[in-house]
Amino acid sequence: MADVVVVESPAKAKTINKYLGSNYTVLASYGHIRDLPSKDGSVRPDSDFEMDWEVDPKSQKHIKDIAEAVKKADHLYLATDPDREGEAISWHVQQVLTEKKLLDNVNVKRVVFNEITKNAILAAFDQPRAVDRELVDAYLARRALDYLVGFNLSPVLWRKLPGSKSAGRVQSVALRLICERETEIEKFEPIEYWSVRAKFKKSTGEPITAQLTHLNGERLDKLALGN
Repeated sequence: MADVVVVESPAKAKTINKYLGSNYTVLASYGHIRDLPSKDGSVRPDSDFEMDWEVDPKSQKHIKDIAEAVKKADHLYLATDPDREGEAISWHVQQVLTEKKLLDNVNVKRVVFNEITKNAILAAFDQPRAVDRELVDAYLARRALDYLVGFNLSPVLWRKLPGSKSAGRVQSVALRLICERETEIEKFEPIEYWSVRAKFKKSTGEPITAQLTHLNGERLDKLALGN
């Protein structure tokens, strides 16, 4: 019985398996295994941004291989790249295997390393952790924005600018924020507002402050005693 390690690249898998030894089975996910379907409604803002996911047909075989290996393992180590996308891939793999009810008796851990050397890999496996939910949430937020904004804006670019490939998710969102702010500025209705404050002294020498405010045609008087 061998523990299972999931990485992104098949080239990395062979090298890492050599370093870890025969007690491990290292398999590749070949990148992302699922994504949002392009159909409408894959992201639902009104339902707390629920998302529908679809397994890439090219990933079916890789998922099957990982699933078969996990059935015989005590541990599953998610060793995808140490960035947000790598964290997301690990999360997707864990979610798919959970839906298949294959992780009930499997200890799932996340390991990260920045270089493919024996020392770095062994050190990473000595310090496993859980999947970083904050990184996953950052990925989900970016993916939702890409879907809600980029998917709608890209067809406009294709029509207006022949040859354009797509609207970048970051640029698209930034452009939308700017446009919405400009629209708010254009809709703004100016109103007259001014305020005059004066300090006086009573006959007794006690100071008094008076304020006259004019707001949208209405006069608001305010009298404050004291300094």
